[in-house]
Amino acid sequence: MRLLLTVSVLAISQPFGAALAAEASSAEGDNDTRVIVVTGTRDSGGYVQSDSSIAKIDAPLRDIPQTIDIVPDAVLKDQRALSIQDALKNVPGVGLSHGDGQRDQVTIRGFSAIADQFVDGFRDDALYFRDLSNVERIEVVKGPAAVLYGRGSSGGLINRVTRKPGTNIVSATASYGSFDTKRGEVDLGQVNAVGDVAWRLTGAIERDDSFRDQQFLDREAIAPSILLGGGGGTVLLVQADYLKDRRVTDFGIPAYLGRPVDVDRSTYYGAANARDADVSQSEVFSQTLTFTHRFSDTLSFRNGFRHYNYSLDRKNTLPGSVNAAARTVTLNRSNVDRDEDGWSNQAELTQTLNIAGTQHKLLYGFEIARQVKDLKNVSRNGIATVDLFNPALPVVPIILTNPPAAYNRGVFNNRALYVQDLIDFGSGFKALVGLRHDWFDQRTIQYIANKPNLDRKDRDWSPRAGLVFQPDTAQSYYVSWSRSFQPSGEAFSIAANNADIAPEQTTNKEIGAKYTLFGGALNTTVSLFELKRTGIKTTDPANPTQLIPIGVQRTRGAELAATLELASGWHAIAGYSYLDAEIVRSTVPNVQGKRATITPKHSANLFLSKSFGDRFGIGAGGNYVGDRYADPANTVLLPGYVTADAFAWYQAGPVRLQVNGYNLFDKKYIISGHGSSANLNLPGAPRSIIVTARFAM
Repeated sequence: MRLLLTVSVLAISQPFGAALAAEASSAEGDNDTRVIVVTGTRDSGGYVQSDSSIAKIDAPLRDIPQTIDIVPDAVLKDQRALSIQDALKNVPGVGLSHGDGQRDQVTIRGFSAIADQFVDGFRDDALYFRDLSNVERIEVVKGPAAVLYGRGSSGGLINRVTRKPGTNIVSATASYGSFDTKRGEVDLGQVNAVGDVAWRLTGAIERDDSFRDQQFLDREAIAPSILLGGGGGTVLLVQADYLKDRRVTDFGIPAYLGRPVDVDRSTYYGAANARDADVSQSEVFSQTLTFTHRFSDTLSFRNGFRHYNYSLDRKNTLPGSVNAAARTVTLNRSNVDRDEDGWSNQAELTQTLNIAGTQHKLLYGFEIARQVKDLKNVSRNGIATVDLFNPALPVVPIILTNPPAAYNRGVFNNRALYVQDLIDFGSGFKALVGLRHDWFDQRTIQYIANKPNLDRKDRDWSPRAGLVFQPDTAQSYYVSWSRSFQPSGEAFSIAANNADIAPEQTTNKEIGAKYTLFGGALNTTVSLFELKRTGIKTTDPANPTQLIPIGVQRTRGAELAATLELASGWHAIAGYSYLDAEIVRSTVPNVQGKRATITPKHSANLFLSKSFGDRFGIGAGGNYVGDRYADPANTVLLPGYVTADAFAWYQAGPVRLQVNGYNLFDKKYIISGHGSSANLNLPGAPRSIIVTARFAM
């Protein structure tokens, strides 16, 4: 059993924050210019969220003809979520990957979202585990979103909205528990008396062991920010963020006869000296400047600039091939070094117009970005062979001395123009249309002799169109169509086997309904959709070293999501998804007709809580994940599972005590796979308990 004690200091927001929220919800003609403060979105402070900035305009979710799921701060705190994976268990249609034991990675509606991470609308595709200490909420957009965000987003994208200045707050957190788990957090903020300058500082320190043998986690994060001009029409927001993450690179357990091998969930298949030889360390440092100016009630300008630097030193030993007859598994070893530096700038003009009796919210944008990504990968297969059920782990060399398999620099340059219009025709009819054109150039510079340098230029359009009908304030029905493109490199350097291949294309057709009931206390979304990705690259049977663009993956499905916030103290977040995700065409015979990897056909989530005034509260929930396949050929099945969670809290003066329990029935299950290998499957955590104490100063 895991026992984690958490002590937090949580302050009550002062009037400035409440004033900003009130201004953000003011009528369009309000002359108070503080509405332009870049807070990312309006937040009710509870489970129900009715607005989002993900469409880059000020519009309620019911006006957006697309499925958008939000995990707000209240849910993250009640569940004591500590990772992106913890948060996304509240979102239907998301499949979990262990990300090579060194990064956040999921599938959305059956498609990999490895490069579809964003922060405050900026691309954040570096390969690392994110921390939630500076996260206000998480937004998941379903379906292609390239019309505003560019390449990628086959199944959708994940956007983290960060904590920003605008409230007086003093918050500190100290955690301790079993597996020698310790975590500390701070959240400090202040607004000056005039209201035109505000600052905020968040941070975290974490030291964990794990139920997995050898595993540990060392993490530090800090994020300062300052807001200038909060009381006027011109605002400058300056943010910085630093994260260092060090842990054992855990690829999980192999498979035997079509199932993950039946061993204790703590069993590790790597090096005996893993805490030295199988460690990944990542560092990310970013800076963001967001300038906004409001020319009038109908015209405003925003310019956002973000720079980041990312480094990864990854060493790992992992299960390779299984000999079922001998009941053994080989171990492979790698040293991977990544160093990235990149920046992006978004210049956007927002305008409202009345044309021939119709109202328009127009967005005009120009984005320019550059990323330089260095990679060195040294690998050695078959470094050892161990018993499949009782592995005697080898001591391995920390540094491999054989020549690198990959050693290159990838240079990515992107420019884009985009326009979007939210049109109100009256009589309950609205439309959202948009178009983006990208100029995406890639270049690979080789550092290995006799390997040629490569380059590729792609020019592509990303359109979207949707129609909304709202017969009253409670109902919203929509139909939409959108398309995105996925270039050969996308987030990785192009190689000789894909440099000549045109981008893949993903289209989404969706119909849905959004209901806002009980005066906004209950929000629900129901959607039916078909996603199709064409031109998927597969191996050429005549030349296994080359890829050819013959392959189609299709996902047909339905999703239901709901959030509840009643004055009587009831709160809930729930969801269900049905995903029929299939490779409908492929040149590889044993892949065609197979289900998409790590994508359950059925999944569901529910978390329900009840507050009894301001004194105490209780809650419980659970997650159901259906069967998934670990590999494209569907040779290994990851069985479905159900986990149950619960929590309770009690307020004693300034102190709030909270207890969270996870996997209460100690279910043994596989939480995630790799997506391309049958032998890399990560066991889920056993029964765990977190005890939290929050003290407001």
